[in-house]
Amino acid sequence: MTKRIGVLLSGRGSNFAALADSIAAGRIRDAEIALVLSNREGAPGLAHAAERGLPSRVIPSKGIEREAYDRMAVAALDDARVDLVCLAGFMRLLSPYFVSAFRGRILNIHPSLLPAFPGLESQRQALEYGVKFTGCTVHFVDEDLDAGPIVAQAVVPIEPADTSETLSARILKEEHRIYTEAVQLVLSGRFRIEGRRVLPAA
Repeated sequence: MTKRIGVLLSGRGSNFAALADSIAAGRIRDAEIALVLSNREGAPGLAHAAERGLPSRVIPSKGIEREAYDRMAVAALDDARVDLVCLAGFMRLLSPYFVSAFRGRILNIHPSLLPAFPGLESQRQALEYGVKFTGCTVHFVDEDLDAGPIVAQAVVPIEPADTSETLSARILKEEHRIYTEAVQLVLSGRFRIEGRRVLPAA
């Protein structure tokens, strides 16, 4: 049975494009993108969706209280019969209402090795802190910021001449790879969660 994915984005949607390419190439099996939802009109990711012939929708968020917005977003995802929600640069915190509606079925990709450097500008945070390695993390979304159980991570060494831009570009390549792997794992159901640990199915 084909699983239906809803993608939420606010900007360029490079991780959305990577997921769409992985579905087309069979790296994510038995899946389709049922809806691309953005809170910003003109988000470049919407153009990527149109190029691929994928259904998209804009629900502008400016001036709307978080839960009121999330109720509209959840209704749109329910109308699209979405099985899994993938955040791809969606620049809004999800309310408890949204998390409850898709409990255990929301994934996010973050450009650091969580729990280090949550929130915005993680690459700049890593450079300023002076760490030797950073990377990216795919995690389940819960009510706390960048805090849900970790599905996959990739390590990216920091080079002496790195800027936020050069580091971001190298991390992004790993984001595309591990997001595909994480989505495939979650859709397969071949995992279990014990406490905070995401483990292979027994």
